[in-house]
Amino acid sequence: MLESREITKVFGRKTAVDHISLKLEPGYIYAMLGPNGSGKTTWMKMAAGLIKPASGEMYYAGRPLDVNSRRDIAYMSTEPYFYNWMTAADVGKYYQDFFEDFSMEKYHRLLSDMELTGDLKTRSLSSGMMAKLKIAVTMARDARVIMLDEPLNGIDLLARDQIMKSIVEAVSPDRILLISSHLVEELETVADYAVFIKQSHLIEVRGLEELRASEGISVVDRYRRIYANAGGENE
Repeated sequence: MLESREITKVFGRKTAVDHISLKLEPGYIYAMLGPNGSGKTTWMKMAAGLIKPASGEMYYAGRPLDVNSRRDIAYMSTEPYFYNWMTAADVGKYYQDFFEDFSMEKYHRLLSDMELTGDLKTRSLSSGMMAKLKIAVTMARDARVIMLDEPLNGIDLLARDQIMKSIVEAVSPDRILLISSHLVEELETVADYAVFIKQSHLIEVRGLEELRASEGISVVDRYRRIYANAGGENE
């Protein structure tokens, strides 16, 4: 289980995450939803151990997040994070050196699925190709927690189908998958739960089947109701 308890993060005068308590259980896909500036990226970075909260604490498997527990967490950020001199093959070797759970065999299969080759230079990749490379290298880890921040940005329709297929195939009883995206309709087809965040606060966590059964609405409908007239800034 991945959990935040009353976690808060402040940047200057802006509160990016405000006392969010959230529990994510293994075996499910969670869609983290909200406009830019709502706090999604900040929460994920704290869960990955990349930034520290101002107050509150992150827990993994019932214990405070530390160096050891972070080994079980794979996080794909929205920012490019590869050296310009790297090829796609170099990216795989780089991850293999850092992460014991990285599978080079799986990485090559995912590259092929994404129609990428190992000789491609990262500096020459389009935004869509870079997004596919980041997804491939992240999903090639056998991590217990996989967090993908806006993985569908710049991805064409057919490639989205392949990415969604890879995400569904990664589901297991002992793994948590968390995905943020502005493409709410895409996540409707794969997510079990929707986590709605607005203006740095957690609004609610809803099971998608329960939402459809009890209220007869989709996650897109619920999104519209929550975020009508909600503005946003970059996270």
